[in-house]
Amino acid sequence: MKISYHGHSVVQIQTNGKTILIDPFITGNGLTDLKAEEVKADVIILTHGHNDHVGDTVAIAKRNDALVVANADLTTFLSWQGVKTHGMNIGGSYQFDFGRVKLTQAFHGSGYATDKNEIVYCGMPTGILFSNEGKTIYHAGDTGVFSDMKLIGERHPIDVAFLPIGDNFTMGPEDAAYAAKLLNAKTVIPIHFNTFPPIKQDPYQFIDMLESKNGKVLVPGEAIEI
Repeated sequence: MKISYHGHSVVQIQTNGKTILIDPFITGNGLTDLKAEEVKADVIILTHGHNDHVGDTVAIAKRNDALVVANADLTTFLSWQGVKTHGMNIGGSYQFDFGRVKLTQAFHGSGYATDKNEIVYCGMPTGILFSNEGKTIYHAGDTGVFSDMKLIGERHPIDVAFLPIGDNFTMGPEDAAYAAKLLNAKTVIPIHFNTFPPIKQDPYQFIDMLESKNGKVLVPGEAIEI
């Protein structure tokens, strides 16, 4: 399984011939190495409905005939735009042909801002547990630290955890380091930092905070294999 990071919270997973994109915020993401019009994906998984996570989902999904997986409110909203979807909700899991997806809780908002200055409610924000090839990836989405992260790690031993560290809108580095301790993941990778001024952080300082010293900073476009 190959996993790559593409700035902000964009993560790509390649497994068994399938390409899965998480939170494909590309247009307007000054840190990404991707071009929205060139991205190929079989599946898109979304953590929540904020614009900087939904991003280019509709255009990418339509061009690739990709399946969009997210909470049921968000998938309903996207289905009205002609996108093929599979709705889920927190605590639920589903075995797809590309792997198993389970949605976890996250503590954040989830409203999509339209060009008509309206906020569309898009359901509860979530984290994502993705499992395939005997490996489990946890993408926390946007969230603060919460004690049930320990339960998530105990119930689903995690090979790689992607944790937001930007502060202001999500956990900052100190809380994210505590979250990493609760999750007990084999590898911890920081996301959701430096895209905008309020979330400016030094990811290497975050890595130094980890008690287990199991962190890794991925520059946009860099990949690891697990």
